[in-house]
Amino acid sequence: MKVTDANLSAKVCNGVLLARKQCNLERRILPSHNIVIERLLLRELELRDAYSDLYKKLYAHPNALDSFFGALLDSVAFWGPERIAKARAERDELVRINQQIAEMGEDLAILLRRRDKSHNMSGFRSNTSYHIADLIKEAGQHNGHFTMYLEDELETLQARYDLKYWPALDACIDAIADDAREAEIEASDPLTEAATDAARSSLADFFKAWFVAIEEHRCAENGWLPNDFRPSDNSLASLANCALGLVDDDLLDGSYVKRLRQRLRA
Repeated sequence: MKVTDANLSAKVCNGVLLARKQCNLERRILPSHNIVIERLLLRELELRDAYSDLYKKLYAHPNALDSFFGALLDSVAFWGPERIAKARAERDELVRINQQIAEMGEDLAILLRRRDKSHNMSGFRSNTSYHIADLIKEAGQHNGHFTMYLEDELETLQARYDLKYWPALDACIDAIADDAREAEIEASDPLTEAATDAARSSLADFFKAWFVAIEEHRCAENGWLPNDFRPSDNSLASLANCALGLVDDDLLDGSYVKRLRQRLRA
C-alpha cells in the first residue's frame, strides 16, 4: 500500500467522522457518538490499514462510508460491553418480575376466594366490588377514551347479562398469574437479540450486534452499504479495538474475528 493511498483513505475517513461530530455538536445530540469518534481520531495510526480497506471497498458508493461509520458508532454507543451487561440485567429483571406477578397473583386469587367464602358463610360483608365490570369502570375513570366511548356500552352489557355470565375476580387474577408464569422473554429488535442471545456474556456479543447493524445498512435493507461489502477481519478487529478503547492484553486481532465469523456461520 502506498503512503499516499493510506493518507488519502485516512483523510476521507477522518473527514466523515469529523462531519458527524460537528453535526452532533450543532444539534446537541448523540454525545456518546462523539466519545467514540474521539477515540477513533486519536488512534488514527492504528486504523490506517482498516481505513484503506474501507476506502477501497466503499468510496465509489455514495454515502456508504458514512453509513458504515454510523453502524459502528451506534453499535459501540448502544451495544458496547457495558450496555450489553445492562440489557442482560434488564432481561433478568423482567424474568423476576414475571415470576413475582405469577406468585403474587396466585396468592391474591386465593385471598379473593377466601373473602367470597367469608361473605357467603359469615354474618359480615366488606361492601367491596365483586363484579369485574365495576372494577373496569373504576379503573377507567381517568381514561377519557374509556369514559367517552366504552363506559356506556359496558354498562349496557352489565345490565343485559347477570353475574353468571362474567368471569369472577379470582379467575381474572388467575389468568394474569398464568399469563406471567408462561411468559416467554424475547428481544424487541434484532440488535438486542444478537447482543444477548448467548448464555454467557462476552465481547462476541458486541460483534454480533455490530454485524446485524451492518446488515441493516445494506442496500437490500434500503441502506447504503453494497450487498457484497465485506470488511476484512483485520479491519473489523482494528476498528473494534479503537472504538471500544481496548488496549494492551485486551486488544483483538483478525484471527479472533475470523473464528467468530466462522462460529456464527456454523
